[in-house]
Amino acid sequence: MAIKEVLYNNNKFQISYELANLDCSCDIVFLHGWGSNKELMQSAFGNTLSHYRHIYIDMPGFGRSSNDLILHTVDYANIIREFLNIIGSQPSVIVGHSFGGKVATLLNPKNLVLLSTAGIVEKKPLKIKVKICLTKILNLLGFKEFTKIFRTKDAQNLPQNMYETLKNVVNEDFSGEFEKFENTALIFWGKEDKATSLESGKKIAKLIKNSNFHILNGDHYFFLKHSKFITGIIDGLD
Repeated sequence: MAIKEVLYNNNKFQISYELANLDCSCDIVFLHGWGSNKELMQSAFGNTLSHYRHIYIDMPGFGRSSNDLILHTVDYANIIREFLNIIGSQPSVIVGHSFGGKVATLLNPKNLVLLSTAGIVEKKPLKIKVKICLTKILNLLGFKEFTKIFRTKDAQNLPQNMYETLKNVVNEDFSGEFEKFENTALIFWGKEDKATSLESGKKIAKLIKNSNFHILNGDHYFFLKHSKFITGIIDGLD
C-alpha cells in the first residue's frame, strides 16, 4: 500500500492505492463502489490482465483514503484525475463498479468498463418514500439524531460529511453523461442485481453509442465470480 497527497480546491486528501505489474507500460485503473474499497477490486482482478499495470484506488472517505468534506461525484472525478496526474498515469482502461462507474465515466477514458454502475435514477418503492417523508418532518422538528434509524445500509455508521455526500450522489441522473461518452464502453451487469436494476443497465447501454452489454448471473457483486470472463473481453480492447 502507498499514499499520495492530493491538493484539490485548497483541501488535502491522502489517497491510498496499490500498484501491480510494475513493469507494464499500459495502465488499467479500478474504482470501487460506495462503501467498498480497493481490496475488493483487487480480490476480483488482481490475478488477471498481466500485461497491464494495475492501479487500485481507495476513493476519498473509503478504505484508507481521507475525506472530511461533503463532495459530489464530479469532485471525486477531479480528485482521482489529479491523483493520476501525480503518479504519471494516463490509463487506457478504467473499470468502475457502481458509484465508481459514475466517476470512471466522468474521467472519459479511451476504454470504459462499467460493472453494474449507478447513474440511472430509479423509481423509489413506497416504503422508501415514506421513510424520506418522515425524515424530513423529524428534521424540521429538531429530531435529526433520531432519523439515523431510517438510513439505508450504505449509510449506516457514516460520518456526517459522508452521509451528506451520499445524499448528494445517490439521486444524480447521469443519463446525459452516459449519452455524451463517445469512446469504447464495455458494460457488465448482474442479472439478479437489486441495487442497480438490469433495466438501468439496458438504458445505459442504449445511451452509450459505442458500447457492448453483457448480462451475467449474480447480484450487485457478480464480478467477483465472473472476473475471468470480464477480463477476457477487456483483453480484446485496442
